Amino acid sequence: MTAIIEAPEREVTAIAAGPAANSPMGMMMAAVKQGIPLDQIKEMMAIQRDWEADEARKAFNDSLAAFKAEAVEVLKRREVDFTSQKGRTNYKHAELSDVVEAVGPALSKHGFAWSWKIDQEKDTIRVTCILKHRLGHSDSVTLSATADTSGNKNSIQAIASTVTYLQRHTLKAITGVSEKGEDNDGRGDDKAGQVAELRDYWISEMAMADTSEHAIDVWEKGCVEIQKTNDLAAFAAFKKAYTDKRNMLKGAA
Repeated sequence: MTAIIEAPEREVTAIAAGPAANSPMGMMMAAVKQGIPLDQIKEMMAIQRDWEADEARKAFNDSLAAFKAEAVEVLKRREVDFTSQKGRTNYKHAELSDVVEAVGPALSKHGFAWSWKIDQEKDTIRVTCILKHRLGHSDSVTLSATADTSGNKNSIQAIASTVTYLQRHTLKAITGVSEKGEDNDGRGDDKAGQVAELRDYWISEMAMADTSEHAIDVWEKGCVEIQKTNDLAAFAAFKKAYTDKRNMLKGAA
């Protein structure tokens, strides 16, 4: 017959883990044990916090410089092309997704993350882009605008359009990148602006004509200049100004 001898149960003592030695609480407890007054401990901890904040700021700047050394290109893939009473507007711009796609990988590589804070006060929409480094330091850029009511947008779409626009530009601003090529977003191209200036000049000259002969002289000179642009809308606007002036002078006679 074999006897079975059971081993006595071992006592298990649960030991609560104390604070880490390099944590604020750990340092405070160590200082108290050494007899250092509490006000001195608080002062030392404030100095430590300031030092850590300064180190985080230096790391932020170093990482941002490294990010800017990357070959980041924001490509303009969206084309806008329409004709209105002001003439033809034609330009390309990057969408928000293009900016995120361009800067995102390089920002993550260097320890950055970004987010947006959106506020609205009456008619003003305010978007803040916050760029935060992994060590805790952050910076931000804020832009504001009213709702984009162009086109056939409803009220929600108008707000969303402005938010997306401001998100795109604040992210570009905080990272210091620009769209490849001149950014004429929202202004039309340079040619359209030049045509508009030329049209407005000759319309103003027509408005100052005080005789039929003067109006004809302006008409002939203006036609030559405006026809060079091949802009039918600008020519039609100038022709209307001439017709109105001619009718006005006839009525005055």
